[in-house]
Amino acid sequence: MRYILAIDQGTSSSRCVLYDRQANPVAMAQQAFTQHFPYPGWVEHDAEEIWTSQSGVVRQVMQDAQLQPDDIAGIGITNQRETTVIWERSSGKPIYNAIVWQDRRTAEDCIRLKQAGAEAMVKAKTGLLLDAYFSATKISWLLDHVEGARVKAERGELAFGTIDSWLVWKLTCGELHITDVSNAARTLLFNIDTMQWDDDLLALFDIPASLLPTVKSSSEIYGQTRNPEIGAGIPIAAIAGDQQAGLFGQLCINAGMAKCTYGTGSFLMMNTGAKRVASSHGLLTTIAWQIGDQIHYALEGGVFVGGAVIQWLRDGLGLFEQAADSERLAGSVDDNGGVYFVPALTGLGAPHWDPHARGAIFGITRGTTSAHLTRAALESICFQVDEVLQLLSAESGTPIVQLRIDGGASANNMLAQFQADISAVEVVRPANLETTALGAAYLAGIAIGLWTIDELNQKWRIDRSFHETMPPLEVELLKRHWLKAVERAKDWAE
Repeated sequence: MRYILAIDQGTSSSRCVLYDRQANPVAMAQQAFTQHFPYPGWVEHDAEEIWTSQSGVVRQVMQDAQLQPDDIAGIGITNQRETTVIWERSSGKPIYNAIVWQDRRTAEDCIRLKQAGAEAMVKAKTGLLLDAYFSATKISWLLDHVEGARVKAERGELAFGTIDSWLVWKLTCGELHITDVSNAARTLLFNIDTMQWDDDLLALFDIPASLLPTVKSSSEIYGQTRNPEIGAGIPIAAIAGDQQAGLFGQLCINAGMAKCTYGTGSFLMMNTGAKRVASSHGLLTTIAWQIGDQIHYALEGGVFVGGAVIQWLRDGLGLFEQAADSERLAGSVDDNGGVYFVPALTGLGAPHWDPHARGAIFGITRGTTSAHLTRAALESICFQVDEVLQLLSAESGTPIVQLRIDGGASANNMLAQFQADISAVEVVRPANLETTALGAAYLAGIAIGLWTIDELNQKWRIDRSFHETMPPLEVELLKRHWLKAVERAKDWAE
C-alpha cells in the first residue's frame, strides 16, 4: 500500500496528515509555532520555525506509521495564503520574518494607491481589492525596509514566495521555486485572465520580476523531495491555498456549491466554474484550482477574525482553558443577554474592508457574565459569515441552499445551529473535518493517478446537518442589532 502525505501549513500550526489509497486518514501530527506581534496591527512568523515545525510533523507521521520515503506515493501541500517570505537564493535564509496575511502595516500604502486611482486596474486584472491582506504591499515593504534588500532583488539574488513556495524550496533544497495558480492569484501581481504575472502590476508595486516563482497548476508532479530531513525521491504532486484546498476537500466541484472554513479566520468560497464572476460589493474573484487545462474560478469573502476571537477569550482574558469549553460556557445562558461582540481585532474583511475598524463589545450591563460574552463571540463568527453568504448568493445570481462547513470551530454544534438559523440554509458538516489537508491529498492523488474526481465524489460522507429553527422575527432583530454594532466599530483607529 502506498500513501498520500498532506502538508497543511496553517496560520497557527503546522500539520501533516497521512492518507491511504481509499483517502482515509491513518496518521496525523500537529505542532503550534510562535506568533509575533511586534507592534499593533503587525503579525509575523519566523519562516525557519515554520519549516522546522512542518518538517518535524512530517517526520513524526512517517515514524508513527513506520514508513520510508518509498512508501509515499506523493505529497500535497496546502498553506496559509498571502503570507509573504523573501529569502536569499544563495543561502536559503529569509531576510526578515514572514509577514502574515493578517498584518495591517501596509494599510496606508493601499489607501494612497486607491487615492491615486489604481484600484480599478488591480481589480480588473486580479479580481482582488487593494488591501494590506494580500502579498504585493508586503513584498514592497520588505524591499524598502530591510537594508540592502531592494538592491539584492534587482540583482536577482532574492526569491519571494508565499508559504507553499517556501516549503517546496526547502523540500527540494532550492531546486524548485514554484507556486500554483490558487496562491499566485492572491498576491495582487497575477492576472487571472492571462494566467501570467502582470507587468503593469509589478510596475505599480515596484517589484522586480526576478523575485517571483514559476506558476504551475494545482495538481501535477512538480518534482521530487531532496531534503534529507524528509527523505529523497517523494513526488511533490499538488499545491493549493488553504481555502481552495478546503473547497476541493469538501468536493464543491460544481458551480454554485459553497463551503465555509471556521479557522483562525472564517472563509467562504463558492465555486463559479469556468466563469469569472465580478463582485461590486467587496467579494473577491479568485482562482479555485487548475487541473490539467481546466480552470475553476470562485467568489470568496473572508472574515479575518473567526476562531481567533475564541482564542483571544481563552488566552487574552482567560475565560476558559480549552477552546472547546466555549460551547459549554456559551450554552449555560439562554441568549446573548443583549451583548454584541464585533471582533475586528485586525480590522474588518468582506464586505466592509475597513482596516481601521477595531474590536468592540456593545450592550454590556451589570448582568453581563463571561457566558454572555462567550456566546456573543461565537455568534459574531456566524453574523460575519452570514453577511458574506448573502452577498455570495446575490453576486453570483445563485441562491445558496446548502453550506458545507469545516475547520476546528465547525465541531461546535451551537455555532453550526446558529449559522443555520440566521442564514436560513442547510448547514452540512462532513464526517472528516480536516478538509483542507484532504483537498491537498485529493489533488495529489489525482496527479499521480490514484483516483479520479468521480471516485472521490463517492467517498464524501455527512456527519450531521443543521436546519433553521429560529423564528424569522427573532433573526431579523438579531441581525439589526449586529449591523448597528458593526457600524459603531468602524473607522476607530487613526
